[in-house]
Amino acid sequence: MKLRRKIFSTSMFKRTLRSAFDKPVTVMYPAVKPCLPEKYRGRPVFDYSLCVGCGLCSRDCPTGAIEMIKIGTKRKPQLDLCKCIFCFQCADSCNKEAIKTSVFYELATTDKTDLIMKPQSSV
Repeated sequence: MKLRRKIFSTSMFKRTLRSAFDKPVTVMYPAVKPCLPEKYRGRPVFDYSLCVGCGLCSRDCPTGAIEMIKIGTKRKPQLDLCKCIFCFQCADSCNKEAIKTSVFYELATTDKTDLIMKPQSSV
């Protein structure tokens, strides 16, 4: 039993010593931001100047994260990121290409209302 414990502690000591000089395996986030690919599925970006208010994005959203709201005389999409699963079915459904992918992924907040993307009233 003592021999087994000695072998285990020796091999554990070697592994610990070896790992002290290895490069870190983890990413050093947030100090070093990751380089994301161009087609990364971050937060959806709406171009409200291209949007015609057809509602296809709202209809095709599998989670119901997009709601069409009235802004002035036009209907515009409002996205609730709490419900969004970033499948980008909305972007595929949009005939005018008003919804695009982005590399913005830092969405943490303490207030859920910050995750509701409301359309601008000026457009």
